[in-house]
Amino acid sequence: MNPEELIKVAFQALEHAHAPYSEYLVGAALLCADGSVFLGCNVENASYGLTNCAERTAIFSAVAAGQREFKAMAIAASGEQTPYPCGACRQVMAEFCQQNFPVHVAKTNGFETVTLGELLPNSFESRTSDA
Repeated sequence: MNPEELIKVAFQALEHAHAPYSEYLVGAALLCADGSVFLGCNVENASYGLTNCAERTAIFSAVAAGQREFKAMAIAASGEQTPYPCGACRQVMAEFCQQNFPVHVAKTNGFETVTLGELLPNSFESRTSDA
């Protein structure tokens, strides 16, 4: 699936967003290694800390379905602001994706592709020691 196709699916996902507080609709489409695609949208809550972003919704849905290998993600949003993932979403991506993982960020008038490494150059990694 090429970036434009994945972005089109992300725009379809944003139609399901629940954003009564910010009115900022976001959709995500996560392409898995086997070719399957998992969708996510932002789901806001009156208790703002309980809100879930589109990117994490897509990743968590994929993981819950047994997926662990991801090829790319597209993120689409309403409005003119480019929907770069928040810090929490970047760190969740880092849990499952390599630094060269492509993230296509789209708004109504175009898109750009960045890598996870560009978005989160020094991600936190859990380190264990055999010593």
